[in-house]
Amino acid sequence: MKKAYTFDDVALVPQFNNIPSRTEPNLESWLTKDKKIHLPIIASNMDTVMNEELADILLEEGTFPIFHRFTDFEGQKKWVKKYKDKTFISAGILHIEETRQLLDLGAIGVCIDVAHGHSNKMFAMIEELKKTHPDKDIIAGNVCTAMAYHDLVNAGADAVKVGVGPGAACKTRMVTGFGVPQFTAIYECARVADKLRIPLIADGGIRNSRDLVLALAAGASSVMIGKLFALTKESAAPKRESQTSPLGLEAKYRGQASEDFQNDFYGGLKDKTVAEGVDFWAPVNYTAKQLINKLMGGLRSGMTYGGARNIKELQRKAEFVEVTNTYMKESAPREKSHS
Repeated sequence: MKKAYTFDDVALVPQFNNIPSRTEPNLESWLTKDKKIHLPIIASNMDTVMNEELADILLEEGTFPIFHRFTDFEGQKKWVKKYKDKTFISAGILHIEETRQLLDLGAIGVCIDVAHGHSNKMFAMIEELKKTHPDKDIIAGNVCTAMAYHDLVNAGADAVKVGVGPGAACKTRMVTGFGVPQFTAIYECARVADKLRIPLIADGGIRNSRDLVLALAAGASSVMIGKLFALTKESAAPKRESQTSPLGLEAKYRGQASEDFQNDFYGGLKDKTVAEGVDFWAPVNYTAKQLINKLMGGLRSGMTYGGARNIKELQRKAEFVEVTNTYMKESAPREKSHS
């Protein structure tokens, strides 16, 4: 039986550094095999995350918005017309003709989202879309094994999303028993990605800049973030007043497999299924720009510890160690000491 690791189970070993300033590292990366981004982060294509206000900020910062598919077709058409040649749309493995129409209207690509993306239906969807729209980028997921990554690339994917069960609002692993710890999922898929040269998007489990640095160093080209973006002032999440939040607000974040979401979107849980996600309210701590600045500041600092001027160099020099469960206690600030 193999060992597998979460972000809390590993640490990076500092490397020789000849970079004079933390402002020097270049944060550019690839979202898909031919779409470059200036920051290696994207906001999750979820209904409590993505809206026009957040999309405008992401474009301004140099990364792409991916619109969620859980709105009516007319709403998606309006989105694509507004962000023509700048946005990705999302799709399941049904309604392929609607997806084709949105690509015709000017979406630059599509993110095909399936909870378990290593499937015949996913392969067929990618292949069918590539027949009619070979010039449009396809992001496919989610998977958590090297074989699944390899198979989606063979089917024609231009980027692959890696992550089954690590998200803050996901309970797939608790319901089903399936899912590979996220650090190992990224690391093993990245060994194949290095040969096939198709970007890997680490999706789920990012709580702070530490996790972001580890995901990128492990081989991800970019990182998809849900909860942190949902809990920004500009997100699509419902908001209400709060006395405990720095911005006087709290927001509701939910998984697409939550009962709350399925009640809204499908009118209840589908027959013979159970919810594999949750919903919760949490304080709004940042504006979207503040969050991006905080994450990128931590990444730049991490890159200097890794002696890296760019993300490829960070990955090339990355040396990981396994740590015990007391590592995180030793690493965190300890304001109060106990004898």
